[in-house]
Amino acid sequence: MTLHALKTRTAAETALAEQFAAGQGALSALDREASFRLFAAKGLPTRRDEAWHYTDLRSLFASVAPLANAPDAAAIAAARKTLAARARAGATTLAIVDGRYISELSDPPPQGVSVAALTQTGRGGNGDADPLLALNGALAQGGCVVTVDAGADVTKRIEIVHLMTDGAAKSVHSRVAIDIGAGARARIVESFVGADAGDQRDAATLIDLTDGAKLDHAVIVEDNAALHIESQTARLGDKAELSAFGFVAGGALVRRQIFATLTGQNARIALGGLSLLNGKRHADTTLVVDHAAPHGQSREFYKHIVADDATGVYQGKVVVQPGAQKTDGAMKSQAILLSPHAVMNNKPELEIFADDVVCGHGATVGALDPEQTFYLQARGLPKAEAEAMLLEAFGADAIARVNDQELAELLREKMRAWLARRTEGARR
Repeated sequence: MTLHALKTRTAAETALAEQFAAGQGALSALDREASFRLFAAKGLPTRRDEAWHYTDLRSLFASVAPLANAPDAAAIAAARKTLAARARAGATTLAIVDGRYISELSDPPPQGVSVAALTQTGRGGNGDADPLLALNGALAQGGCVVTVDAGADVTKRIEIVHLMTDGAAKSVHSRVAIDIGAGARARIVESFVGADAGDQRDAATLIDLTDGAKLDHAVIVEDNAALHIESQTARLGDKAELSAFGFVAGGALVRRQIFATLTGQNARIALGGLSLLNGKRHADTTLVVDHAAPHGQSREFYKHIVADDATGVYQGKVVVQPGAQKTDGAMKSQAILLSPHAVMNNKPELEIFADDVVCGHGATVGALDPEQTFYLQARGLPKAEAEAMLLEAFGADAIARVNDQELAELLREKMRAWLARRTEGARR
């Protein structure tokens, strides 16, 4: 492998270049070379990069943990116990352990679905210009390809569990491709578990919805990874529908970025999320929705609860290309700050190059209403419990947009657990 030069490399960039040069990766040499060449030309993003203005990764990403080895028999046995002990979020579980798809830990896929380990074929998207998505292509150690046959109606949820094993600090790069055939429908949730405070994760999910396909997709991030970088690309054909939700309640530094293109007419996309941030956590959700065809519809609705010294970021951009007439777009971001030291950065944007559209956006940041808190306290609730009740209602409004009611209730339970831990801490 060629070791490409990065201008004025940081220690982290040097380490990433050395990891690439070591020749480990699931994609073909040509794909890896092209991806790393793109990353090398840009390097780790800084505040000067508009899309990374609120997350200066070059400064925050000081060192790189060693690449995780492929799990051996002992690691697979330990992973089996972990998977057996945790509550399942789907009828079918697909296991990705330290970045590699492990078929022996995975359930047989339901009828109409096939699953294969990621091999030589990589797929890109309009987000490939992003340096971190390019880095994922260069270093991806493994993952899987989930294919739903045309016309299949997979009603039972599939859970892809991204598990990091115990042990020394390590970095993992994984890649998942989800291909939904024409007229097919599926429900998929990706859960990230097991990472400890020194672990670093870089995951990419590439979604392709053929004409008339429908996908309900959710992501749950709850573990303690020092770094969680997650990139998604989505391409929607004619009359395709994607409903996606991100639940973030863990990770020291989290960056979720979504690049979606509505290439077909009458395509619909609904993106939403809830971030629960405490301590000194930093969670960044940045997305670009590109309307490239007429009669498209997009909805983006995100909420943040930010406590202590935590920082939340929401950057959303909706682009309406020339000729994408009759586009209907709406975007909203709302945040509640629970501390004078908490920070929320909101940046919704519209770029419209067509003249027959209906698009709008809004963003709000505020604190809990003291009158509502007083009202509940006057009826006997302690302050911490009164605040938890109001915050639960605030977060539930975001979760209500999840189509899968069973999954929505699971997310509400996770939110209540986070609020209960915060309430217990306030009592001490």
